[in-house]
Amino acid sequence: MFDLTGKVAIVTGCNTGLGQGMALALANAGADIVGVNRSNPAETADLVQKTGRKFHNVNADMSKMDSVDRILKEAITAFGKVDILVNNAGIIRRNDALDFTEQDWDEVMNLNIKALFFMSQGFAKHIIAQGTSGNIINIASMLSYQGGIRVPSYTASKSAVMGITKSLANEWAKHGINVNAIAPGYMATNNTEALRADENRSEEILGRIPAARWGTPKDMAGPIVFLASEASRYVHGYTIAVDGGWLAR
Repeated sequence: MFDLTGKVAIVTGCNTGLGQGMALALANAGADIVGVNRSNPAETADLVQKTGRKFHNVNADMSKMDSVDRILKEAITAFGKVDILVNNAGIIRRNDALDFTEQDWDEVMNLNIKALFFMSQGFAKHIIAQGTSGNIINIASMLSYQGGIRVPSYTASKSAVMGITKSLANEWAKHGINVNAIAPGYMATNNTEALRADENRSEEILGRIPAARWGTPKDMAGPIVFLASEASRYVHGYTIAVDGGWLAR
């Protein structure tokens, strides 16, 4: 039920961190990977190809909506179809809400939720045209559940990710498209580098995590393969927290 042999997965933002870990997990389960990145993901391509699967990179700026059609066309040209979409690309901007700029608001919202919606829409149209089932996995956050501090646009966008995951599942389940999300906890990635470098803040965070450690990209492997596979065929509109128990506290 977890075998992805013959499947084609699009993973946005997979040159490092969680995106790279998820792309590799899907490849290890048998899927060929279409990576969508602003820079060349040479390391990710190498890791995927070492599993025996194929990797095709599409250089694109996901904040530009005209990228969507090109990404999907390139994926289908490369592999003949699409089966799985992982909407991982995202950014964060930190500042007090009183000083937060319109530019920082728009840049985060455009990539984290607007691009996610239109990428999902384009993908769903292709799945329906193919007459096959499909799986969309959105990447939410602990701030889909909580307010956070000094990240107003990120919180707004990730709260929206959880909501749109439910909304699209309601409409597309009848087409055989599963739409779900994963909400990573505090992970050791580029986005949390500043937090991990702050000794006091890092200690506070670790003190609340029952698992007593920061998460890693490998912790995403099981959930991403589950939500991309037939094992989750009756799971619709749900967000799985991969957080070491953070929300349980």
